[in-house]
Amino acid sequence: MTGAAQWARGGMSIGSVLDLLRPDFPDITISKIRFLESEGLIRPERTPSGYRRFSVADYERLRFVLTAQRDQYLPLKVIKEQLEAIDSGAATLGVREARARAHSHHGSAEAGHGVSGSADADSEAAGRPAPRRLGIVTGAITPEELRVDVAVRLTRADLLAKADIDDRFLDDLLRAGLIVPGPGGFFESDAVTLAHAAKAMAEFGLEARHLRAFKLAADREAALIAQIAAPIAKSRDADARARAEETVRELAALSLNLHAALVKAAVRTALGG
Repeated sequence: MTGAAQWARGGMSIGSVLDLLRPDFPDITISKIRFLESEGLIRPERTPSGYRRFSVADYERLRFVLTAQRDQYLPLKVIKEQLEAIDSGAATLGVREARARAHSHHGSAEAGHGVSGSADADSEAAGRPAPRRLGIVTGAITPEELRVDVAVRLTRADLLAKADIDDRFLDDLLRAGLIVPGPGGFFESDAVTLAHAAKAMAEFGLEARHLRAFKLAADREAALIAQIAAPIAKSRDADARARAEETVRELAALSLNLHAALVKAAVRTALGG
């Protein structure tokens, strides 16, 4: 049964919603959806037997949350405040556009559905100003920077070729502890990004040993984040791991933004700005 047909029959199952989201959000899981529900960000209806049923509005609300996390690294608290603004009429998700997307991807999902009209149209009919529309704007940090990639094993030769560096430079990075091989001597894909950055900084006269300060700072930040997330991961509820991973992502994004702001301010001071 297609998504449109399920919506017309009273909503989609959590598994069907998962299938629709995965092309754009490969890391999404049922546990993550349940976690977002437990945090009050989505509120799917329940059947008499307890199964979740997602409407078009529920689906678009979930997409909004996931997009805000992925593209802006917004904390759940901020996203929840935005959704509360939507619920109060101060903002809108854009139901008209939501239904158009649902129609274009899955056929018309309007028949038998409880979402009728748009918030903009209702406001205009009542003579009130249309509510401001919340937009997701890509932030300075790309989504890939915090997303956990599929495990990739690179040989030393692979790393040298992909990062376009020579053996001597890689040896310097290894000695400085900036790149650490995994089991069997293989490297992860992050090693390529790190080597690229180190090579670019070397053009300014910064050697691998100078970059140790960045590594030590990153290790301290990671240890602090792990200290906060560890108790969450060790709790006994079914969504503990999902909540811990969410906490790590949020704190990591916040720490990156804080670090960038601090460096920017320090550089401005150093330049007498």
